[in-house]
Amino acid sequence: MARPRFSPSTGFLIVLAVLGALLHAVLAVTASSGKSMTSDEIAHLTAGLAYNTRNDYRLQPENGNLPQRLAALPLTLAGEPLPPASLDIWRTADVWRLGQTYFYERGLSSEEFLFLGRGVIALVSAATGLLIFFWSRALFGRRGAFLSLALFIFCPTFLAHGALATSDVVMTFFFLASVGAWWRHLEKPGVGGALLSAVTLGLAFVAKFSAVLLPPMLGLCALVWAVGAARRQGWRPVLARLMRSTAAHIVITWAVIWLFYGFRFSAFAPSLAAGATFNHGWDFVLAGLGLKAKIISQITAWHLLPEAWLYGFTFVLQFSQARGAYLNGDYGLTGWVSFFPIAFLIKTTLPLLLLLAIGLVAATWQTLKIGLRASLPQLRHLTPLAVLFAVYWATSLASHLNIGHRHILPTYPVLFIAAGWLGRWLDLRRPLAALLILGLAAGHIGASLAARPHYLAYFNELVGGSKNGWRHLADSSLDWGQELPGVKTWLDAHATPGEPVFMSYFGTGDPGYHGLRVRRLPFIHVFKTPQPLVPLESGLYCIGATMLTHVYSDVRGAWTLALEKEYQAARALEPTLLDYARNPVRRAELERDAPAARWSTVAQRYDTLRFARLGYFLRVRAPEAQIGHAFFIYRLTADEIRAATAGSLNDWRALIERAARPLP
Repeated sequence: MARPRFSPSTGFLIVLAVLGALLHAVLAVTASSGKSMTSDEIAHLTAGLAYNTRNDYRLQPENGNLPQRLAALPLTLAGEPLPPASLDIWRTADVWRLGQTYFYERGLSSEEFLFLGRGVIALVSAATGLLIFFWSRALFGRRGAFLSLALFIFCPTFLAHGALATSDVVMTFFFLASVGAWWRHLEKPGVGGALLSAVTLGLAFVAKFSAVLLPPMLGLCALVWAVGAARRQGWRPVLARLMRSTAAHIVITWAVIWLFYGFRFSAFAPSLAAGATFNHGWDFVLAGLGLKAKIISQITAWHLLPEAWLYGFTFVLQFSQARGAYLNGDYGLTGWVSFFPIAFLIKTTLPLLLLLAIGLVAATWQTLKIGLRASLPQLRHLTPLAVLFAVYWATSLASHLNIGHRHILPTYPVLFIAAGWLGRWLDLRRPLAALLILGLAAGHIGASLAARPHYLAYFNELVGGSKNGWRHLADSSLDWGQELPGVKTWLDAHATPGEPVFMSYFGTGDPGYHGLRVRRLPFIHVFKTPQPLVPLESGLYCIGATMLTHVYSDVRGAWTLALEKEYQAARALEPTLLDYARNPVRRAELERDAPAARWSTVAQRYDTLRFARLGYFLRVRAPEAQIGHAFFIYRLTADEIRAATAGSLNDWRALIERAARPLP
């Protein structure tokens, strides 16, 4: 007699899937627990607490109301109040300075609440994994579903951003949920499905402003559905249903947006004192937007949507026009069409890329084999996934905002679900095919575990691994300010007593909070704290990868003769600038000749030029250590410092040439 085949129950499969999704959340949170505050987290947490406790929506409205509220839930429940509303930084909605005061200057257990806030977002990431599982199961059965889920669980990109108190993973969840709920509502009419779809869409619009891509996505899905439905029912009932459904979605989405802003137009809490403002005024965010500015101004005048939502949307439009970007050693302000394709290719594990390539070739071959017409009924079920992927990638390629691989995060779930098609090969009757798929899946898991806990800085072997990532990308693709604890650990083990330590840092963490007593080279942050010029000498130089690339510096790209001439002229002033920074008596004397603002500008420009000149040398010199692949530590001698920052152009060039020579 044939042995009965084991068929696990639905409940058992669901429990396994939930456990897998929770495993992902645990892996993500435990990996991020040893990392410092990344650049955007301080704003999300501070603004979310203001929304939850003060009903004030002026702080950081451009990052989505819902994710910030979620991330700040632990702070809210713990009753940890914001700094007093009497402070100027509250009146001016300076979320960065307010966050610095809140997290680093009041004795708050910042690491504990950062961990808890990240944990809340990790649960949303886990929910995304479950969406992937159930969608893949509906299309490809349980083998495909668990293959899709495994690829998600160990994806370095999701493990990096799935436990950060930011909005990227939350919006990824709602992109997938919105197109899925809408398609299900179209295919299976009913009040419950329609309500679920509309509420999901509304939540997407308070998750992140990239939700404006959802209406065209839903419109394309509706078009595909309508063409098929009209053949059976005729166009009149189909169009009538679409009109009713669209109207209901608009009304419910509009109501959800108002709900999250307390059904109040003004972004300003009623208790605010006179003179309160946005951090950037309306005039600033509307400048140069042309017709868009006129439309937004009219909507604002009519109070059709909450002021904070409109302001946040306008802020995103303003800052997406141009932004410093870095790719493969090149610099730009309006981005490159190739940015996201390259980022995808070098930050996705090679086994996953191979799996996707094999699946694409095999699926194309099968479609051609049976004929496109015969395949259409099956392909039709992929409509919402295909539309999400195509529309999102089309807009990403045209985007001028090339600051992070994370911005294509919503397209990864589509790929994980599509990879579930290969689950049909996981069959003992196809041993070679099964071994190939299982081997690549195991390779994907192995690459992920090897990268742990430095998921944010993960790069694959196409560029030589994570150690070379800084040569290709920066900012949130690599160094988002997360490695301060790692730097502290290394210095504790390797720095000699009394050895000077210099640091150049990109992010919103506080080196002092982590016990780092450093002399500050140029920092890129938004705290606007005074940064006096310091003399350079032999010692340890800790340089963040984003700072090493100079992507946000005023001096980037080729070092020209004009820059060298400007630098040498400014260098002659260094003794005077150092006196100005350290000697109050001398400062008062110098300010009789020129105002303080002038001295500050000259010192800052010299500091920038000096660091840029040093950076050209450091980019070819081997570091003593790479911390999390995102922070570089150099032990520089007095001769190296002298040649790099005080020598002639020939001295500087000779130093760089020696550093660039391969070791014998």
